[in-house]
Amino acid sequence: MTLVDIKAGTKFIIAKIENKKVRLQALRFGISEGAEIECAGLIPGGPVILKKNLQEIAIGRRTAEKIIVKEKGMVQ
Repeated sequence: MTLVDIKAGTKFIIAKIENKKVRLQALRFGISEGAEIECAGLIPGGPVILKKNLQEIAIGRRTAEKIIVKEKGMVQ
């Protein structure tokens, strides 16, 4: 499952970011593999809005498609 598949209000864990460029972009926002994040909203055909602590970040859809996530509590 990728970041674009997450529903608003869902808490999840970043499972894997294989693309090096995307991984570096995410690290700049304080997002890394293993981080617990909440989806604050989705704009149809547009960015995914993430919430971590008190910060909200909009991630472009193409970038979000490259970030693999799992819902918090799911066993993989």
